[in-house]
Parts: sequence; structure tokens; C-alpha cells
Amino acid sequence: MEFPAFSNGKNILEKLERHGYSAFFVGGAVRDFLIGRPIGDIDITTSAKPEQVKEVFPKVIPVGIEHGTVIVRHNGESFEVTTFRVEEGYSDFRHPDEVEFVDDLEKDLARRDFTMNAIAMDKQGKVIDPYYGRKSIKNKMIRTVGNPSERFSEDPLRMLRALRFASQLDFQLDSETFSALADGAVMIKEISTERITGELEKLFAGPYVSKGVELLRRSNLVDCLPVFKENRRLQDSLRQVKVPFGQLSELICMLVYWDKQVTISEWTKAWKLSNRTKKEAEQLYEAISYSRKKQIDAWLVYQLPSHLLDSFIRLHTTYFSPVRIDYINHLIHSLPIRQKRDLSVTGKDLIQWFPERKKGPWINQALTSLEKLVVIGELPNQKNVLKEWLKHEYHPQSTD
Repeated sequence: MEFPAFSNGKNILEKLERHGYSAFFVGGAVRDFLIGRPIGDIDITTSAKPEQVKEVFPKVIPVGIEHGTVIVRHNGESFEVTTFRVEEGYSDFRHPDEVEFVDDLEKDLARRDFTMNAIAMDKQGKVIDPYYGRKSIKNKMIRTVGNPSERFSEDPLRMLRALRFASQLDFQLDSETFSALADGAVMIKEISTERITGELEKLFAGPYVSKGVELLRRSNLVDCLPVFKENRRLQDSLRQVKVPFGQLSELICMLVYWDKQVTISEWTKAWKLSNRTKKEAEQLYEAISYSRKKQIDAWLVYQLPSHLLDSFIRLHTTYFSPVRIDYINHLIHSLPIRQKRDLSVTGKDLIQWFPERKKGPWINQALTSLEKLVVIGELPNQKNVLKEWLKHEYHPQSTD
């Protein structure tokens, strides 16, 4: 079996074996390889204890050494290497209270969340699959390793992970797993908002997002999520989701557009998102609202940051009407200025032209008026023309 994506990792397996340890590829990389998806991070499981891994490799980062995990750097890549282990107790609903290192690969696989993630592969490509993960993959089915209620109670975030995988892979949940998820949905309140948001971002970015959202609603898990649990009417908005959202700012923009009872600020605060996400959601919302009330014109593309143009085009094309990229590019290339400082008039000019007025907000307001008129082509960016317009059309007052 040829698997070039694992070539660097194969060197790590071989080196551990030369030192007398067993080692295997495991988890998501093996799953994606068997599915035929692009391989992401490659994880390795081994009989070597963390201290022994550190003795074998010169570049090791002890990221979770108490749980048996280190990062091995090799040929410019990072590999998470974890000792075979069994776990007991999850009082914080995330980390095991006790970890015991073992020499049995099958016991290590037994602690994992879903059967499709409990598959190991050796350096020759031989698959070790005691929990029939390949069968789950073939049947496009998500099922837990062992009792689903126990798996979800150990870490309730696994419930959202299951739905995220449905959104990413176009898989279904087997009936027992889905029932346990629906029955235990309330446990998600034990999970930090940051972890919940991280999974939701992946779920809403999945190519089969409509499937993930439908499972989110059917399982009642949505009833337990921030914002949705306080405003159940908002759940109807999720029915309108059609395509993946490249980032949460896109999702929040549309949620607010569909139902304005929760503001962008309230969404981003409740989901503990960054100020950047908040600002981008606001910029997208303003662009969408402007286009619906007026049109897609030079002023819209001028105000919208270039890194959000693809998001705007995707949202507008999906939920309103098609947007031609060549038309957007034409508007961009036709802009007489690209930013306010390109104006031929400055605040100092205004102070000089209107000495009777005190410095204040009127300066920026006047410059913004000029900026828009220049952008939309109603005035040329010529200092004398802009000065005349200010004196005869802007009608500045003598007091603020």
C-alpha cells in the first residue's frame, strides 16, 4: 500500500521500533486516508513512554506529558506522539482524572470517541481495526466506541464533534449514538463556550452543513447552545442555511440579517469571539444591507475590506442574487481612490478654509462626504473642485 503523505511519520515509527518500541499511525489521519480525503495532522501512538520518546528524538515539545503526549519535530513537520494509555474519570468533562500507560494498542483504541477514529495503521499500511471503524466508514456511519452515553459523559463536546463530522463527511449517526446524544444534550452546558464555538465553526464550515444543522436541530442540542437557548425562535433561522460558512463572521452576519432580535455584538459576546470577528460580521452586514436597499456599487466595494469580498460574493449569491466577480473587479479597478488619505483634501485644509469653526466631528463628516462623492464619481478628486463644493454645497455652520 502506498501512502506518501505518511512518509515523514514513517521515519518516526521506524526509529521508535529500532529502539524496541511499537508505534502506529492513529486517529483522524488514518480515517481520512481510508476515506480518501486530504490528510491533516498525523498522530502517532506508541508503547514508548514520554521520557523514552524524548530519549529517541532530539526535538521534542512536552505539550501534554502528564497525559502521555509530546510533539516530535521531524523534517519541518510536527507529530503528536502519545503513549498507549487507558483513562478513568472525567470530573472536568474533558481531561481524564487518571491516566495509566499500557502496552496494549487495543486498550488504547478503546478509549477513543468514534469507531472511525479508533483505527491504527503500521508503517507498511496494515490496518488494525478492532472496533470495525472501516465498516463504519464504508456505511458512512458515526458510532461511538462502546457505550455512547459513557463516551458523551466523559467529554460532552463529543456530541458536537459527531455533528461536525456529519457536516464534514456526509455521514449519519447510528440510532444508538443519536439517541444517547439527544438524551444527554443538556451536558453540553458543562463545556466552555470557547470549545463549543470551535466545534460550531467547523460544523458550519462543513461541505454538508445542511445535514449537520438538521442533526443539530433534531437532537435538541441547539436548545443548549449560547444565544439559541435564550432565544429559541432563532432556531428557525438555521433552516435557511444552505452553504458552508468560511468563517463565523459570515454566519453571524446572516443570523442577524434573518432575525434582528439579537445583535452582532450580543452574538460575538455570548460566543466569546474576537473583536476582529465582530468587526468583520458588522462590515459584511453593512455591505449586505446596503446592497439590498440600494445596489452593488463603487461605494460598497470601496468600504468593504478586500479580504471580505469573497465572503460577500458568496453570501449574496447564495441568499439573494448572483454577483459577477468580473463586475466587482471592474468596480475595484475603477475606483478613483482606495482610501480616505488618497483624497486631495485634508483636515488641515478644512481648518484653513473655515477658520470661524472650532475643531470637531464636522471635519471628519465633511471629509466623508467628499470621500463618497469622489468614489461614486460625482466629483473629481481635485482640490479646487472639492473646495468649491464645500463652500457652496456643504453649507458648514459657524458653530458645532
